[in-house]
Amino acid sequence: MNFFQIRRKKNIRQSFGRSHLLKIVIGAAIISLLPWSAAPIQAKRDVLKSKMFALSEPAAELINEKALQNGTVLQSFAFDNVNQHIYVVQLMAGGQQLPGEAGVVSGASRDLSGDLALTQLDMSGNKLGYMYLKGFGHGVQIGVETVGETAYLWTETDSVTEGSSGWGTQLARFPFETGKILNPESPELEKYRLVEGADRTTVNIDAANGLLTMRYRLDGAFRFGVYSLEEVKQNNYTPLADVPQPTVGTFQGFASYGGYLYLLEGTAYGSNGSVAPVGNTYITAVELKSGEVIDKQLMTAGDTLTFREPEGLAIHLPDSKHPHKAQLSFGFASNFTPNRLANIYYLDRLLPSKAIDAD
Repeated sequence: MNFFQIRRKKNIRQSFGRSHLLKIVIGAAIISLLPWSAAPIQAKRDVLKSKMFALSEPAAELINEKALQNGTVLQSFAFDNVNQHIYVVQLMAGGQQLPGEAGVVSGASRDLSGDLALTQLDMSGNKLGYMYLKGFGHGVQIGVETVGETAYLWTETDSVTEGSSGWGTQLARFPFETGKILNPESPELEKYRLVEGADRTTVNIDAANGLLTMRYRLDGAFRFGVYSLEEVKQNNYTPLADVPQPTVGTFQGFASYGGYLYLLEGTAYGSNGSVAPVGNTYITAVELKSGEVIDKQLMTAGDTLTFREPEGLAIHLPDSKHPHKAQLSFGFASNFTPNRLANIYYLDRLLPSKAIDAD
């Protein structure tokens, strides 16, 4: 091959390369001008697909015998996973007179009205602040949604008296402001009625997956509906899942994490067959897609507490940037009236649901 043949071949390669590159650039430009639907669309992450907590593992202690705003039994709690705070709700104690009240109100009247005390704690259980929520309900379960540095509480509200207690009939969202006293008509409240005709409405927030789970009673039966948190705030109440509550003992709280719902049940020592130090506190795991009970385990944590009543479940994310590293936390009330104290324990081992039989 002579010099001119080599030069010609080199020019052909360069021409081909420039031509090929030009075609690629033009093609990319054309694709970018096409409607979005013409491009491949990535499937939305299935928020109801997740690992589940290993309920048979021993639990670790988070806080031990910490005082709350009032000396009544804690009802439930939730975590601000961004600012690392704990919010605990309880029935207001008797013997208090709040601004605007005619006199001191008894504990029985507070219970009938659905008056609650809300305490803000740090992660060591030290009290940072409080609020009073008048006419909200029984406080069976609450949730927290964090926006920047602001914690928004999700609770029941619009309490209706049934028996000796008040119970919420819809959900409320409001920012935590220490020292504030709210009622169902307070302008700070955003209200949501997710299921028409439902009562006994209580709520949990799954911050890791952007979900809101509501327990509610409809036609005499308890159910759990799971919704996109953002869609609820836009008044779109289409559930991602809705399952009946399985048979449990004395119900004491719930929390969801991804594809699983966790239920807490049990009573204090000396009640309904609860005998120290074992007790009758159980956590049940329910698959949200099917409503099937996957596991149920006895919880023996806190067996040295003299009074030990299970109260509340919540998901804690020690680092909100790593939502797959979660803790399933459950509470116990301890000590004696009028100075009940709060205790929280947690499980943090996650495993695929299929592994539960072998665990």
